Amino acid sequence: MQNIQKIIVSFLFKITLFLMVVILGIYLIAQIFHEQKKAKEDTAAIFSQINQILAENKAELTEIVYEYSETCLHNAESIAYMLQNNPEMLESAEQLREIAYMLEVDEIHIFDTTGRIFAGTHPQYYGYTFDSGEQIGYFKPMLKDKSLKLVQEITPNTAEENLMQYSALWSEDGKFIVQVGMEPTKVMNITEKNELSYIFGLLRANTGVNLYAINTFTGEIEGATAREDVGKNLSDIGLDMNRIIQKKNVLHANVKGVDSFCIFMWSGDTLIGRVVSNDTLYSSIPQSAAILGLCLAIIAFILVLGVSLYMNRYVVRSVHQVNDKLRLISTGNLDEKVDVRTSTEFSELSDHINTMVESLLASTEKISRILNQTDLPIGVYEYSKNMHSVRFTDYVPEILHFDAKTVLQYKHDSAAFKEFMDALRTQKIPEEKNVYALQGDAEHYVKLDEIIHGNDVLGIVMDVTEDILARRKIEAERDVDLLTGLYNRRGLDGRLLDLYRHPEKLGKGAMIMIDADGLKQVNDQYGHKNGDIYLQKIAGVINNFGIKSSIAARQGGDEFVLFLYHYDAEEEIIATIKTLEYIQDHSTAHLNDDIVVPLSFSFGYALLSESSDYSVLLKNADERMYTNKKSRKMQRST
Repeated sequence: MQNIQKIIVSFLFKITLFLMVVILGIYLIAQIFHEQKKAKEDTAAIFSQINQILAENKAELTEIVYEYSETCLHNAESIAYMLQNNPEMLESAEQLREIAYMLEVDEIHIFDTTGRIFAGTHPQYYGYTFDSGEQIGYFKPMLKDKSLKLVQEITPNTAEENLMQYSALWSEDGKFIVQVGMEPTKVMNITEKNELSYIFGLLRANTGVNLYAINTFTGEIEGATAREDVGKNLSDIGLDMNRIIQKKNVLHANVKGVDSFCIFMWSGDTLIGRVVSNDTLYSSIPQSAAILGLCLAIIAFILVLGVSLYMNRYVVRSVHQVNDKLRLISTGNLDEKVDVRTSTEFSELSDHINTMVESLLASTEKISRILNQTDLPIGVYEYSKNMHSVRFTDYVPEILHFDAKTVLQYKHDSAAFKEFMDALRTQKIPEEKNVYALQGDAEHYVKLDEIIHGNDVLGIVMDVTEDILARRKIEAERDVDLLTGLYNRRGLDGRLLDLYRHPEKLGKGAMIMIDADGLKQVNDQYGHKNGDIYLQKIAGVINNFGIKSSIAARQGGDEFVLFLYHYDAEEEIIATIKTLEYIQDHSTAHLNDDIVVPLSFSFGYALLSESSDYSVLLKNADERMYTNKKSRKMQRST
């Protein structure tokens, strides 16, 4: 048996292949280093642009904050002057709201000389003092020094945790303190412009190039040109903080399944990175390498032509024999054996191919053992469109709920298995990537990814039921007020927006604003715990109120919203509201076994026919609720 290496390799491989590999290798290495250097220079320019934008935005933010503080204090001075010259305005919250509207402020609170709110645009805050919370307590030093004019930094307010800018000063006659609150909308907009996620939106990212801003303490991606990556952990996209540090901020990594060249820099506590896929980075190399390769191929062709007779005699015939066997194996006939013994090399090749086929047959079992060790609900399957058999790991039948009969069927019928997977993909879960609902008695969700290469299909299936259900539970709880079980403001807005997208569901209806009467007396006399029970009792009255559809929500504090809809006529709505009028003064609340108090509330309503904007309905109902509250107070006082 002749040694094929002496016949072909000594002549062909040493002269042609070796030269081609060396020349192309040197060329490719040079081009790779050139492209990497260019990528570093481009990245440095982008990072410089980002730092410049951050510096400009920071300067703008400082200027806006100062102007906003001055405006807030100036408005307080103007209001103090008007109220000192027109003290009768202190008796009218409506007139104060008109002043607030005229000066473009959101809140006006008037404190007496003891530091208690006795007038303002928001009657629900009457009675608050400088001791009512950390935010309002900032102004307490004014009780000792009437010359103080204070402007507070943007901070959540005491009652509702809304971001506000407050300023306060004494009137010139020293009889009251005027506090003005303004929502810092412009400041927040400028602040948002100073975030890397916003700046990334301004930068134009080429295909295959992504920018990332990473919190160095948590590893969370806080901003990215690939919006789907925001909120993920650094490890979720294939990067590791320790490796970045070890590689001095320049490294190759597999990012989101794509081999990439990564460059990072530090900006305070944030790590900014530019990730360029290898396909993009080296996109110009294949064409130039192809030209060089073509030239080398012409040279090689001349050399190969001289030894073609030797190749036909000692190589080609054996190659055909091997190829014929491999063709059968590639179509799924894994029982075929390669037995070409025309040379030492082909004899070894035959043995290696047979060993590889045997290893392939055992690969499914190996993968199953590896995945079983991880205790993760992940399954892997593989089949070819030219084959009848399907190979899958142990977890696949468990995840897809196959019984023993089905497992046996699908292992020998790839067409039936493909039909099942195609049917599964029709059950796509909206807003979830590659997640599908598995048919059955209970909710069951799987994530499916397939890699198709020619006729070969490799699939990964994962049980994500627990993740989906847990996320849905969290999303539902965000919309519910924990004390009353009603919708909170977020939940109410969500429901109303959904309804108003489908006007046919509304019909006739009304928006009702409800304010609990007597809550302060219950809190003062029986404690805040019983005050909470009192609010829960009112929530129980309005929950599921009405003969048709309704939405009940706690707006905040002692305010509630009841939205009635899907009625056939306004007369039906009015009749339902009459029932609520009777309930408001003919109910009691059992706070515990020994305490029974009257359960009363004020309310105002607006019919859906008044406006197509539910925010207008809320405003109208709120105004009428306060009118109702004043009327009821006057009736009780007489």
